[in-house]
Amino acid sequence: MSTPLSALALVCTLTPSPQDSSSDLIARQVLDALDGHGVTGEVVRVVDHDVKPGVLVDMGEGDAWPSIREKVLAADVLVLATPIWLGHPSSVAQRVLERLDGELSESDDEGRLLTYGKVAVVCVVGNEDGAHKVTADLFQALNDVGFTIPAGGGTYWNGEALQGTDYKDLEQTPEAVASTTATLAANTAHLARLLKAAQYPPS
Repeated sequence: MSTPLSALALVCTLTPSPQDSSSDLIARQVLDALDGHGVTGEVVRVVDHDVKPGVLVDMGEGDAWPSIREKVLAADVLVLATPIWLGHPSSVAQRVLERLDGELSESDDEGRLLTYGKVAVVCVVGNEDGAHKVTADLFQALNDVGFTIPAGGGTYWNGEALQGTDYKDLEQTPEAVASTTATLAANTAHLARLLKAAQYPPS
């Protein structure tokens, strides 16, 4: 735990600040768990920023993505948090993935993607089914653009179907969610330190 690490949580709720958000809550819980392993964290609620549609790292005047991208590239760990809407990640999460697609055109002096050596984990909340599918979709996309997924790299909560209770409305975090988040944090910090000490080889 001697190597300090940093994490960035991109919260992909549809709800702008300062309103409460279940996705924001679970992302902060993950950051709190990571903090116990020497990982400092920051939260960015993406909907608060004018992230333009597109698949380039910079879509021009007024695009907020370049400044968010700087934070992504500066962090050792990316935490991507999304609600489930109609069985899928939010439109905000999809936009983040589309913008991360721009990383496929960027590389270091040895031909590696700039995201190589960075770890990504996923948090999903919703009161409809689909957490495993949403997690799988996000894992695949994040791996495609260069991130490494740790064992147990996803945590989630699904409420009862067709009911209105949200994660943020619970009186306490369910033990199953808390223990899953704790495992995620331990494995994430471990993997991030290994990769920071020994980067992937050039192609």
